[in-house]
Amino acid sequence: MSGWRAWLRALALGVAALGAGPAAAGKAPAAKVEIKHFAFAPEVLTVTAGTRVVWTNRDDEPHIVVSAGNRFASSKAMDTDETYATVFDRPGTYAYFCSIHPHMVGTVIVR
Repeated sequence: MSGWRAWLRALALGVAALGAGPAAAGKAPAAKVEIKHFAFAPEVLTVTAGTRVVWTNRDDEPHIVVSAGNRFASSKAMDTDETYATVFDRPGTYAYFCSIHPHMVGTVIVR
């Protein structure tokens, strides 16, 4: 990534964190999804608004978490034991999948 692109990305992340409230400061409740045996566990996760969901790749193959409908940002390719997290601030049903292995699907339900 070029220097100016990295700077713009860091600026955007900083501005997003400023507007995100307590969740951005690490005060959001957390929930976990493990990626193992080419599946998301749990496949369906129900959380309250403001929860930070953390995916951890336990497989020996890379995985990429992608929102169906672009409702949250995609992860980078995660190698073994790498994580990706996002905060779900609004109620709704968020379907997602692995873009490398599209048969892997999951859902986060936010109440």
